[in-house]
Amino acid sequence: MYPNKSVRRTSKSPYFPGLDDQAGPVLLEEPSHLVDSTLGTQPLSSPSRSSPHSQGSEGGERFSRKVFVGGLPPDIDEDEITVSFRRFGPLVVDWPHKAESKSYFPPKGYAFLLFQDENSVQSLIDACITDEDKLYLCVSSPTIKDKPVQIRPWRLSDADFVLDASMPLDPRKTVFVGGVPRPLKAVELAMIMDRLYGGVCYAGIDTDPELKYPKGAGRVAFSNQQSYIAAISARFVQLQHGDIDKRVEVKPYVLDDQMCDECQGQRCGGKFAPFFCANVTCLQYYCEHCWATIHSRPGREFHKPLVKEGADRPRAVPFRWC
Repeated sequence: MYPNKSVRRTSKSPYFPGLDDQAGPVLLEEPSHLVDSTLGTQPLSSPSRSSPHSQGSEGGERFSRKVFVGGLPPDIDEDEITVSFRRFGPLVVDWPHKAESKSYFPPKGYAFLLFQDENSVQSLIDACITDEDKLYLCVSSPTIKDKPVQIRPWRLSDADFVLDASMPLDPRKTVFVGGVPRPLKAVELAMIMDRLYGGVCYAGIDTDPELKYPKGAGRVAFSNQQSYIAAISARFVQLQHGDIDKRVEVKPYVLDDQMCDECQGQRCGGKFAPFFCANVTCLQYYCEHCWATIHSRPGREFHKPLVKEGADRPRAVPFRWC
């Protein structure tokens, strides 16, 4: 359900931090084909920040228990990665398509550390060295000793940013952005979209329910119809920031609890409308009957409906903490 529009979050700081903070080298970025680009995967307000495994850190910050580590030695295997990071707490080492590939070595030189407890992430951060706002830790493999690898934690507060707290969040002026690079913070997405289209009042990064780690998608709410239409009419946007230069998709944010804008549920037994028309001549929700009626008119017969996809289905990872 869409949150109460009167509830608004403010970011921790009104200032826009350096764009190079979390960009990371391009070769450390997860492949774009792994991005979850489903429509409307989360409500505009972020889910609860709590987790059965999470504890607040001393500074009050909260981190995802999933941490990206890049630039690994090519001959380091899963067991050796586990040994390298086990001193911070129980963890699991994972990487995309690990189960299918049956490989013992991360194929792209990066992996994810899934810690059992959030305070392990803070301990890992404390042990890192900092260079140009990036975190590094030295690990060793059978042939390479003390190789610096990049550690990229995700701070939960970076998943939401309110640019204009005077404006209520309106789902009818909100876009879904697919293929968002995972290092990108909500504040950075807000600033980029505001520079391109203006009128941004909120941006959010979609995170998975369990680990609260970015899924590769986001949402941007606009304060006016003109900016909203400009964004969805563009269909794609080039995210240029730091080392990132990526073309991503922009679509209307589709909700699953809207009545048909034509009949208000009278022709569909009060059921929620299954279709949304993203064409700028419509921008409405329709039941099946009203969609057929409206789109039989000349000029509208080629409009294609957007359908809200199923709820989040987090991947079950069978593992034991090491």
